Order: sequence, then C-alpha cells, then structure tokens
Amino acid sequence: MSAHSEEQDKLIGAPLTLEAGEDAAGLRLDQWLAGRLGPDLSRSRVQALVRQGAVSVGGRVVTEAKHRLAAGDRITVEMPEPEPAAPQGEAIPLDILYEDDALIVVNKPAGLVVHPGAGNWTGTLVNALIHHCGASLSGIGGVRRPGIVHRLDKDTSGVMVVAKTDHAHRFLSEAFADHGRTGDLRRAYVALVWGIPPRPAGTIDAALGRAADRVRRAVVPETRDDARHAVTHYTVKERFGEGRKDFAAASLVECRLETGRTHQIRVHMAHIGHPLVGDPDYGQVFRTKANRLPEGLRAKVQAFPRQALHARLLEFMHPDTHLPMRFEAPMPGDMEDIVGAFRDF
Repeated sequence: MSAHSEEQDKLIGAPLTLEAGEDAAGLRLDQWLAGRLGPDLSRSRVQALVRQGAVSVGGRVVTEAKHRLAAGDRITVEMPEPEPAAPQGEAIPLDILYEDDALIVVNKPAGLVVHPGAGNWTGTLVNALIHHCGASLSGIGGVRRPGIVHRLDKDTSGVMVVAKTDHAHRFLSEAFADHGRTGDLRRAYVALVWGIPPRPAGTIDAALGRAADRVRRAVVPETRDDARHAVTHYTVKERFGEGRKDFAAASLVECRLETGRTHQIRVHMAHIGHPLVGDPDYGQVFRTKANRLPEGLRAKVQAFPRQALHARLLEFMHPDTHLPMRFEAPMPGDMEDIVGAFRDF
C-alpha cells in the first residue's frame, strides 16, 4: 500500500495526537494540520474535519479552522470512516488496463456514461468502479468514491484514469487542469471525419462556449463571458476517396488536446468543415454525405450509432512514484469495422 494510504489508515479509527512546536505559535489550526498531515489530507478536508468537531486542542473540541495555535498545544484528530458512496456499486464489466492503490486505468466502451446524473443514475462507470474497487477507495473528500479527473462523452470510447485516493485525485486533477503545459500529460484521440483537410496537420485555436440549447457547445468570441480557451492539434493519418467525384471523401485523423473542453474535438473538427462521422450533434448537416457512398459502405455509415471518436493514448505522471505512465487502447470493433470499410473502397 502506498505511503499516503498508510497514513490515512492510521488516522481512521484511532485518534492521532500531535504536539505543536515553537514554529507553530500563531499559525491557524487548519494551516498547521494540513502541513503536518502531508499530501494525504487537503486543507479543505482538514477544515471540514474541524467543522465536524473531529479536532481538539488541549482536550477541548475546536470547530473554528482559524483558531490560532500556541507552542506546546496538543492537537488530537479523530478521522471518521469514509462515508459510503451515494451511488451504489454495480457489477458492470470493466476493461482494466492497470490498477494499484492510488489509481485505476480503464478502457471505457462507447455507450457507458461516466458519472451518474439526470437520466443516468445507474449503470455508469462510477457505479462499476465502486463495485470493483470496494474498500480500496480510501475516500475522496471523505466519501468512499472514485475520483473522476477527466471524462469521455457517453459515446466516446477509450483510455481513462480514475483516482482512488484523495492525494491521487488532487495530483491528477491539477495535471488535467494544466493540460500538460508544465507536466507530462498527453492525450491523443483518433477520429473518422468527413472530407479531407487541406493540410496534413494543423491547429484549431477557437474558444468554446454554450450553444443555444445549453447542452451542446459552439465556437464563440473570446470576449463572451462563458468563452473557454480551446486548442486542438490534428494530423491526417489516412485519406479515403481522395480525388474521386463519385465518392464522399473521409479521413482518419489523430487529435491531440492542448485543452480539455466539453465536446472539444467534435466542435473543433466541425468548425473547420470536417465533422465526425456519426456525430448526432455536430455532423447532422453532413448526413446526406452517406448517400454518395457505395451501397455496402453507405449502409454501414448510416447504421453507425455514435460519433467515430476514440481516446487511444493517455500519458501522465504517477501521483505517488512520479514515474511516467503510458496507456494505449486500440480502436474498438465498431470503429475498426467502419474505418476498414472505407479502406476497402
């Protein structure tokens, strides 16, 4: 078990008593405790424990995080057992690429919602992880649940990492928030798009915000209040039907994210005139493209039930060992089938 998990285990059940040294005089209780308990407990988590009455100073319960310490104060912390996760565990099969005490990496199938929400309170990846991980979830923010640090759309397949401890959750959340600009995070997706981009590689730098229906996203002016900076780098890997007037051309592209906005690849590729094949939200105007395909391929494209997008690569630094981690997942069968059908023609 990792060091930070062992420290948290020491806190749970048996009270932990610490003594404030000379250097603690005048410091806030929450500040000092967060420093003493290391990466295992965040300052916000310490503050919550103080409010709950789990911390005493000199034998007296203190519920104010801003309480100032004096040299020689004896501080006792009683860590409650993590609360059960609100979502219930469900025996949903998982394609596990890697797992240890701190995190789990899965290859999410298309059709699986990541987190419970309106219309999908059960049958999600979170439900599956609660069932699979059980007691190995040490409590994210005091709740025994998996820490979701990034998401894939319901109908996007591919590699995802999920935290099992508070420390891993904070570390990975910061890495994804930084989008790899100062760290070792890299994400690559493969997508089947309509048409052939005029250049073999390019960068789409266009802010995203809410569309009129509030569910979809759209390219918006950077001056809009809800505008979020978004950058996608793409490389054309294969071209299908290039130069053929009797054939609706398509391309297999790899997209690397410099930011991670909702629906980013789908919106950005549609913005440059190359929406994803099968995309029900951003590729509707291209549905008639399938009518210009040979009969067998046309039937496959029209029957394809989702956007042709797969998260094939994820690289990040392990939150405990700080060693580089790299995981890849091949395209699932449905995408292999439709890409193969384009190749055959």
